[in-house]
Amino acid sequence: MADANRAHSRRRVDILRWTARVGAVTAEALADRESATVPAARARLQAAVRDDQLSRRAPLARKPALYTITRAGMRASGSHGLGPCRVTPANASHLIVCARVAAALERCYPDHLVLGERELRRDERRCGRPLASAILRPDHGRQPLVHRPDLVLWPRGSRAGLPVAVEVELTVKSRRRLTGICLAWARCRCVAGVLYLTAPGVEGALSRALAQVDAGERIVAVPLTALPRSAAATPPSIANAVAGDA
Repeated sequence: MADANRAHSRRRVDILRWTARVGAVTAEALADRESATVPAARARLQAAVRDDQLSRRAPLARKPALYTITRAGMRASGSHGLGPCRVTPANASHLIVCARVAAALERCYPDHLVLGERELRRDERRCGRPLASAILRPDHGRQPLVHRPDLVLWPRGSRAGLPVAVEVELTVKSRRRLTGICLAWARCRCVAGVLYLTAPGVEGALSRALAQVDAGERIVAVPLTALPRSAAATPPSIANAVAGDA
């Protein structure tokens, strides 16, 4: 019984820490991460909700609910310096997809740690410099803006290389904005490269932006539909983009 309780406690802490890293997770993403059923994953998340360690939000009808960590969950998991992730109808779709992407990449690349934008922001604030972010060019004499990726694949180990920035692109940005971001990533030297995961209809605009700034060697675009459901099914395009220079 004691061993079972310890295993349950370790699993709960792991879920809490993962949620804190990613920002918001879904039962579907947790099931994918743990190779479990969605009902089993949902039951684990709901148990944490009952203990006030997670909070549940479902702003979109017929879409997965999102779970975010609470202050009590942060204390229980030892996650420090992270504010709560805000879930709104405007950002819910993006958060749902990011959770799915984080789970898939974590399973496929166990030698990498998957971090979210909030954790990257905290670490860069502590270090006082970009760790896996791109510096946008100043606008009309203002201070340069920092563009952070949605997720970061950080290689583990003392001799690990540079991280890989991961962008989840669901909507078409303005041509000027997208070109500026691609140019900033092309010039960024604190990452090994950038992996764009794109929804249908976004590939064309991104391809034009990459061609304009000649960033094909630094940025790889892959359709979201290519996300693997198992590590053994990892497409070569994703594997090369993530592990080729990291």
